Amino acid sequence: MKFINLLAILSFIGLAPIASAQATRTWVSGVGDDVNPGSRTAPCRTFAGVLAKTADGGEIDVLDPGSFGAVTITKSITITGLGSEAGIVVSGINGIIINAADDDVVVLRNLNLEGLGNSTMTIGQAGVKILRAGAVYIENCRIGNFSVGVEEITSSTTGTQIVVKDSQILECKVAGVSLAPAGGAASSAFIDRSRIEGCQAGVLIADRGKAVLNEAVISFNVAAGIKQTGTGVIESYRNNRIVGNAPDVSGKMTLLKLR
Repeated sequence: MKFINLLAILSFIGLAPIASAQATRTWVSGVGDDVNPGSRTAPCRTFAGVLAKTADGGEIDVLDPGSFGAVTITKSITITGLGSEAGIVVSGINGIIINAADDDVVVLRNLNLEGLGNSTMTIGQAGVKILRAGAVYIENCRIGNFSVGVEEITSSTTGTQIVVKDSQILECKVAGVSLAPAGGAASSAFIDRSRIEGCQAGVLIADRGKAVLNEAVISFNVAAGIKQTGTGVIESYRNNRIVGNAPDVSGKMTLLKLR
């Protein structure tokens, strides 16, 4: 009897950490359920549901097409929709909020974020809103019909590095990309081989913000293609096409010299 009781105690102790463990790789599916553990064979239904089951620094993968809901990211994570039409469709709210630690890295890859752009859309509703993070990578994403496509108002004491690569930002009410750091540190964005079209302003850079454009297309934005205010800095590296905006450039823009 004592031996049986000892086995029961050991089993209870051994199972406790297993039940609460977070996986380094998890999955979501259009036919998943957030009560599932987020494994390959038992995926979750939403990004918010699976995030709680994914370890810091882990990866969330999309198994099949679907819309997986708004999410607030509070740790280092990669969300990737490679091979599937992975989306977030929202109305009147932010698509993704990033409010992590100063040294956390967030990667968003192959996602389609749709804000619907209807009468319920509020000023400040963003596809990706960055409140705090060390670095954010937005790769091969489409962001459309929000107030702001990518909005950075970080309070990070070290600033935030943002990379927008091979992406499209379309038809946003205020700006495609907006940098306006709330903290004392400067933040920077590298906009590489991406298109920003049909917004009020294409790229809007305020005090302590810096944007570098490389092979970007900034076109047909109705207020300005590039708008710089205060101590904000906008630099052009090479092969950028800034056309059809009114005006194309408002403020100061520097051409980087190639070595």
